Amino acid sequence: MLKTLAKGVKGFEKSSVFALIATVMEVLMEVLMPFIMAQIIDAVTAGALNSVIIYGVIILLLAFVSLASGVLSGTFAANASAGVARNLRRTMFENIQTFSFANIDKYSTAGLVTRLTTDVTNAQNAYQMILRMCTRAPVMLICSAIATVLISPSLSSLFIVAMIIMGVALFFIVSKSHEAFAQVFKRYDDLNASVQENVSGIRVVKAYVREAYETDKFNRAADELYKMFVKAEKIVCLNMPVMQFVMYLCIILISWRGAHLVVAGDLTTGELTSLFSYVTQILMSLMMLSMVFVMLTMSRASGERIAEVMNEQSTLTNPENADGEIADGSVSFKNVSFAYSEGGDNVLQKINIDIKSGETIGIIGGTGSAKSSLVQLIPRLYDATDGEVYVGGKNVKEYDLDALRNSVAMVLQKNVLFSGTIKENLRWGNKEASDEELVAACKQAQADEFISSFPEGYDTYIEQGGTNVSGGQKQRLCIARALLKKPKILILDDSTSAVDTKTDALIRRAFKEEIPNTTKIIIAQRISSVEEADKILVLDDGKVMAFGTHDELVKTSDIYREVYESQKKGGDDDAEN
Repeated sequence: MLKTLAKGVKGFEKSSVFALIATVMEVLMEVLMPFIMAQIIDAVTAGALNSVIIYGVIILLLAFVSLASGVLSGTFAANASAGVARNLRRTMFENIQTFSFANIDKYSTAGLVTRLTTDVTNAQNAYQMILRMCTRAPVMLICSAIATVLISPSLSSLFIVAMIIMGVALFFIVSKSHEAFAQVFKRYDDLNASVQENVSGIRVVKAYVREAYETDKFNRAADELYKMFVKAEKIVCLNMPVMQFVMYLCIILISWRGAHLVVAGDLTTGELTSLFSYVTQILMSLMMLSMVFVMLTMSRASGERIAEVMNEQSTLTNPENADGEIADGSVSFKNVSFAYSEGGDNVLQKINIDIKSGETIGIIGGTGSAKSSLVQLIPRLYDATDGEVYVGGKNVKEYDLDALRNSVAMVLQKNVLFSGTIKENLRWGNKEASDEELVAACKQAQADEFISSFPEGYDTYIEQGGTNVSGGQKQRLCIARALLKKPKILILDDSTSAVDTKTDALIRRAFKEEIPNTTKIIIAQRISSVEEADKILVLDDGKVMAFGTHDELVKTSDIYREVYESQKKGGDDDAEN
């Protein structure tokens, strides 16, 4: 974990080193001050006023250097810690972009958001504490301890007992609190998931008047987080009382023993005064170290979660000497089976299909028949568990991933638009596309007419998630975006379900006339959307039940015929009404 997180320091090594140097300088000045103060007290006692003035000037100089060093240390530490946080977020986000769907399935969306925000903030605070307090406390502890030994070896022995007591208490607190805080951050994921789900589905919540239910669910998650935080903090809060008790006990013992030494003439008044200052510095350093260990214990849980994402390797990788050229849009499934998780049940079983380049293939099947799972194997969003998938005559695992996915345009079942103008959304398909190409693609997708009706046309701003356009409009914009890729294979995963049958027919006619050489795979619930396809695949429970033309399937496939007749009957009934 530490090795992984240390990569975040890259580019901020100088700031980190300068912060350490400035902190050490600040501490050295503070350690020297009690020694000079002892000289002043002894000089006053002896009536040497000239010496008092000289030592006073030295004290002022030490204070100024300490102040300047503290300011520099804080500045450099803040710059370095903020830079580390930036690097960690950047590295995590870049790695997430390489994840396959299988990797993404491993983490919840809310969990990834928490790691990129709360966990990285904890790591940032911990790094700043390492640069400042983790340096300051040990240096001050060592220097002050050396000073006390030089002043009075017998009194300095009291610190050994104090350090043993503090060490035992600190070990107990750290060991118990880490596990508690690890559970707390998991609860953060649950809380963020509740918020994200509620906000993204707010229209459904209000439509079903479920505000009270959602509020109650959020409150339960918040209460659970509260209870776990209290449990963790109960352990941590033991730190301060124990450390203060030991500190005051040491001061009392040193006062008692030091007074005897002054009376006996083995210690001067100035030395006893400076000894109190050093004792306070030592004990404060020990308290500071205990607080640092507690904070680092909290941050350790965050660090482990950050490192987990940074070290996650995509299940899909480019082969050596990857092929960047896809010959055509032919697709073949050779004895393909697929399961979403290792050891899980196969959702696809022994699929064998051959699709010629330029063909239009329809896919029909009930809910859960693995239609989407099948087409996601073509651009390698997942890899087949068994068997092989071929595109352009080669195994998809031989291609460069970017080249393969640029040749396969997919309009997913859940249409996603991003905040920005219509033009900006369309250019996801081709960032270099001209305005004329945008209009041409939108005309094929039957989107140009409604876009032109907007006051700002193609410069109309799309709200996050496309909330200011209808479901049918969103589908047509996504189809146009896919067409701009000029793909060899176009996959529509139930992507015309929200448009009327007339518009659906116009889109299919445009495909036939404008992109005849592109292989088109259309998943649909309506028979009318696929009956003109070159071939239709019937899936049921992850198995190929039939594969042929519409006329063939009406005669030979019971499943297809049943769906066709039920939809035809429904259409006839609607016509009569």
